[in-house]
Amino acid sequence: MRKLALVLALSVVSAVAAGLPDAERRVLTDHLSKSSQEFLASVAGLTPEQWNFKAGPDRWSIAQCAEHIALAEDFLRGMIESKVLTAEPTPDKIAERKPLDDKVLQMIVDRSFKAQAPEPVQPSSKFGSPQASVEHFKESRARTAALAESRDDLRERATEHPVFKDLDAYQWLLFLSGHTLRHTAQIQEVKASPGFPK
Repeated sequence: MRKLALVLALSVVSAVAAGLPDAERRVLTDHLSKSSQEFLASVAGLTPEQWNFKAGPDRWSIAQCAEHIALAEDFLRGMIESKVLTAEPTPDKIAERKPLDDKVLQMIVDRSFKAQAPEPVQPSSKFGSPQASVEHFKESRARTAALAESRDDLRERATEHPVFKDLDAYQWLLFLSGHTLRHTAQIQEVKASPGFPK
């Protein structure tokens, strides 16, 4: 029994020491790059009228979507840094949490599910212009990408999620990237709306 306990303990230690596998890090960094590129492409070359067009009085404009994306980048990364990555490591639960990766991405990009944005990430012209929102997003995403590339404990530390019981820092970063895609899809919906300025 003692031998088994020792073998298990050594397995956990070696799993921690191994850090994040290169293939998993690549999946994450590629997803962050893809969501960034898609968002930036969706807002390239817009006129002021296109930025500010609303499909309805209760709908967001592209400018508001862009500001929300930039605000959420800061908000979610800040939460990951201050809460998730400061949580106690639970390497014994890594295998249990991993199957949630795809579910996280499916859920966040599903536009049939609507949610109210929390007050800190609601658009309020904080950056002064749509272009400033985009520039802020670029700077913030660079910090997010640096975090994804530099931390080896993204799988070991986790915190609660309102839908999923537990998400690790890796999955929270996927959630952040998926959030960008979710609202990029919203931007495309605005562009496809009747009356969108040409």
